[in-house]
Amino acid sequence: MFTLPKLPYSYDALEPVIDARTMEVHHSKHHQTYTDKFNAVIAKYPELGKMSAEDILKNLADIKVDEADRKALRNHGGGYVNHNIFWQVINPNNQPDQKLQEQIKETFGSFAEFRKLFSDTAVNHFGSGWAWLVRDKNGKLKVYSLPNQDSPLSLGHEPILTLDLWEHAYYLKYQNRRAEYVENWWTLVKQLAQ
Repeated sequence: MFTLPKLPYSYDALEPVIDARTMEVHHSKHHQTYTDKFNAVIAKYPELGKMSAEDILKNLADIKVDEADRKALRNHGGGYVNHNIFWQVINPNNQPDQKLQEQIKETFGSFAEFRKLFSDTAVNHFGSGWAWLVRDKNGKLKVYSLPNQDSPLSLGHEPILTLDLWEHAYYLKYQNRRAEYVENWWTLVKQLAQ
């Protein structure tokens, strides 16, 4: 069974970009609920308990479960894994990743062009979901968004960076100002610090 990961930083560590109350509710309530509901489906299929959460999402199309449970695995498993990645992306203890920065410049022309593309993708995503920087099956960097709790892992892509676009991730502080949330989020992405 999967457990809610302990954050390697305090709920107030991301102030003023993400307030402590939002972090607490987001982590201890929303992420915990995804974890619990993911585990509830896994409990019905003992063979899934032998797999990592990431492998479940990677092999989702081929896993032998009924369709309602496949949907629950996609939604709650995606919620579990996507949040695990998000907490690491915004970890204030991260260090700059020179290799990733170089790959971004090679792929997108400049960090500024990448940032604009990623931000536009996030701001223009309709409804709830996630903005992603991934490596595709050929190792090429790509930026896109996915709805709900869908995961790039299910597409055969390796997640690198993600931004949670669900309103619960920002609504207490930013209300309907997603663009402001996206703009401020960049200050938390230490591995891309310029």
